[in-house]
Amino acid sequence: MARLLIFVLAVAFAGAACAQQYPNRAVRIIVPWPPGQATDIAARVVAQRLSEVFGQPFVADNRPGAGGSIGTEAVVKAAPDGYTLLAASSGPISIMPNLQKTPYEPLRDLAPVSLTARAPFALVTNPAFPAANAKEFVALVRANPDKYSFSSSGTGATAHMFIELFNSMAGLKARHVPYKGSVPAITDIMNGQIDYTIETVAAVGPHVNSGKLKTFGVTTVRRAASLPDVPSLAEAAEIPGYDAAAWIGYAAPAGTPLEIRARLAAEVQKAMESSELRARYRSLGLEPAASTPEEMGALMRSEQERYATIIRNANIRIEQ
Repeated sequence: MARLLIFVLAVAFAGAACAQQYPNRAVRIIVPWPPGQATDIAARVVAQRLSEVFGQPFVADNRPGAGGSIGTEAVVKAAPDGYTLLAASSGPISIMPNLQKTPYEPLRDLAPVSLTARAPFALVTNPAFPAANAKEFVALVRANPDKYSFSSSGTGATAHMFIELFNSMAGLKARHVPYKGSVPAITDIMNGQIDYTIETVAAVGPHVNSGKLKTFGVTTVRRAASLPDVPSLAEAAEIPGYDAAAWIGYAAPAGTPLEIRARLAAEVQKAMESSELRARYRSLGLEPAASTPEEMGALMRSEQERYATIIRNANIRIEQ
């Protein structure tokens, strides 16, 4: 028994010592998206802070492709030593494994580090849409099943999930028109070809502010900092419990020591207190977020279950 206790203590001290020495060289952050995408920008903004704090480079390495699964798989296969991190997000982590076979199982193959951002979405229509507020919108679409259409950035995309959840909770039945990306999906709303969509505040905010789109509410219970005058859909449409946002964070290969992940998470928390960083996030339509590894792990589990339910209830299928 005494030998076992000594061994456990030795391992604990070794882990603590490893965390104190970490990092002593560059840390690579694999971003499974192209440069300029929200996950990429959020990862780089925080990485700059971490580089300053730790005195070592935190370098973004873009590995786009296959909906984020190529870069995610590269992290899963990396050494669990804290020197390879993933710019994780809800698409490839929470949604994709529920839609198709992936070369990784997120809850098994990844170790959570910390959230870094939440991305709120907003319900938008053409300015000429015949509803003055969210309650009128819901009443009109509900009274006319299959008359109205909604666009998404693609079948199975985060936007598609949030619209299906909204339609289900509001009792709406409308026609889905998937696009290849959010830009054409939003453009055809402005052109009047499609009736409504729910897209990121970052994508629709400028068009709302310019008067090219009309918005009825945001998907989060709390108002979005970049659209402070827009109410939540839960409030405006009287749909209690409707609260949806894409999440962004850092993860590591399974087996990465908790001491290292906790230390990184603590510095992310401090970074989020920076007024400069918060202003940068607001300009991107993102909401600052931070968490412990345990809190992020709980979110990953709950989000995977939530999207599984949405996909099952809406009978969402994508071509393999």
